[in-house]
Amino acid sequence: MGSFIETVMNPQLIATVMAAVCVFATVLSVAMPMLARDKMNQRMKEMAVERAKMRSARIADLAKDTKGGKLRTAPKGFMQRIVDELDLRDKFDNEELRENLKRAGLRGQAPVVSFMFFRLAAPVVLFIATLFYVFFIGDVAYPPLIKVMIALGAGFLGFYVPNVFISNLAAKRQQSIKQAWPDSLDMLLICVQSGMSVEAAFGKVAKEIARQSLELAEEMTLTTAELSYLQDRRQAYENLAKRTGLPGVKSVTTALVQAERYGTPVGTALRTMAKENREIRQSEAEAKAAALPPKLTVPMIVFFLPVLFIVILGPAALGYMAMESP
Repeated sequence: MGSFIETVMNPQLIATVMAAVCVFATVLSVAMPMLARDKMNQRMKEMAVERAKMRSARIADLAKDTKGGKLRTAPKGFMQRIVDELDLRDKFDNEELRENLKRAGLRGQAPVVSFMFFRLAAPVVLFIATLFYVFFIGDVAYPPLIKVMIALGAGFLGFYVPNVFISNLAAKRQQSIKQAWPDSLDMLLICVQSGMSVEAAFGKVAKEIARQSLELAEEMTLTTAELSYLQDRRQAYENLAKRTGLPGVKSVTTALVQAERYGTPVGTALRTMAKENREIRQSEAEAKAAALPPKLTVPMIVFFLPVLFIVILGPAALGYMAMESP
């Protein structure tokens, strides 16, 4: 026991152990940053691979519509030949037309070709149909010149039929998106505050909001895909605002762009925008409710008051007629 204590307390052994500890600490101090850097690089590589997988999945989802076909189908057939032979693209194709078709949910070249074809065919079809009706089917007591003028007027109105159809389709789609947009912002806020990225939050909300608004789910799915493969995330947000054409969506996308540009919390921007959109939806509902009394005035005068007069004055009139009769 005494020899062991002497060996341990030997100054030469103590100096050797202290030197070994110092050397080990020095090596550990130098090696730790290198190990941490390698770990970070490995993590970044893993995230890059995961992002590539997400990008591929989103592009694959983007290539399919709800019916299992392709989202952008190549136009073929009779309409394509007519458009090419008459060179209708130079006359009708422009950026405004494509934006209107996107707002109506029609994407790709096939809807553009169909629109240009019906823009040309609708006046001719309506002119021939109206001419056939006024001359052979309908009992129209007008001179032949007047009948031809009526058919020309119908053909002129047919020129605007495709535009009216697209406008109505876009209005219905915007109404569906507007109704579900505040709820989707609440879900986005919950997802972001839980630690999810913006891409993952958009993808999650797109799946959940499909039960309420399929149109909004489609737009959010496209935004998720664009956030995955576009180099500039700002472009994805701006595309969402253009496709919907709604001021509420545009304000939210602007707030998201500013949050990413200046580093402000995304959750704060989403919370503020969700509150504003709920207030807008509530004010629109109150405005519709306030407009009901004036709208009901004419139906009440036309339908209720005559019946009320008959019920009140009918017995008196029948009694007076019975007294006058011999």
